[in-house]
Amino acid sequence: MTSSDLNPIIDLERHPIDDPQWVAQIKSQLDDHGVVTLPGFLTPSALTQMIKAAEAEQHLAFYTSGSHNVYLTPKDETLADDHAFNRQVASSKGCITTDQVPSDCGLHDLYHAPSFQRFIAEVVGVERVYPYADPLSSINIHFAAEGQELGWHFDNSSFAITLLLQAPKAGGVFEYVKDLRDADRGEMNFQGVAEVLDGDVPPDVLTIEPGTLVLFRGRNSMHRVTPTEGDRTRYLVVLAYNDQPGISLSENARMTFYGRLG
Repeated sequence: MTSSDLNPIIDLERHPIDDPQWVAQIKSQLDDHGVVTLPGFLTPSALTQMIKAAEAEQHLAFYTSGSHNVYLTPKDETLADDHAFNRQVASSKGCITTDQVPSDCGLHDLYHAPSFQRFIAEVVGVERVYPYADPLSSINIHFAAEGQELGWHFDNSSFAITLLLQAPKAGGVFEYVKDLRDADRGEMNFQGVAEVLDGDVPPDVLTIEPGTLVLFRGRNSMHRVTPTEGDRTRYLVVLAYNDQPGISLSENARMTFYGRLG
């Protein structure tokens, strides 16, 4: 599949993913800001098709609700419960997995297209990107109904790729604080994390319209999605790649996120 084959899915006039100069500009934005948004990335017809697919398969979603720390690790019993490392935030959402995403909605074509994979690899600065080896983790659609949210956290991966399909009537706002820690150096910045959790540090806010592709470096930037408000569910696609082949999400993680192994 060439980039021209993606014409029904991507607005290639606005987002020419094969143009080296344009791709370099997008990479520069991601390098400078840790995030880049591409509004109108999906064509209107592709967006409509994907929304219909999400609606049709929402009944298959596995819902999770629980608490976690911002580092997505177990509590440290040597620290107080109110220490920044141990403070708990809430997350709740539904999710359908790669094998549940309809094959004719365009998401599989987009995810596996060599031209799209090359674009992602060049922008995030890796030689190549690879799908997950397990059957569940490559393409996920997340559902956040009223009151559901994604609590403050840092990502374990170096980059995340998402497509917003449907925004709620209110809420569902993506907030982040850039470069709050340095995971590679083991600098967790407990004071800075506590200040964000206490509301003493105003976060940056991303305005994201349906059809927008977002590339985000969340390993060192703390972020959340505020609770959905109203009776329109937020639909978000997560396109997950690795920079090495043959990687599967762990069995424990699959059971936690999806309720099954395959």
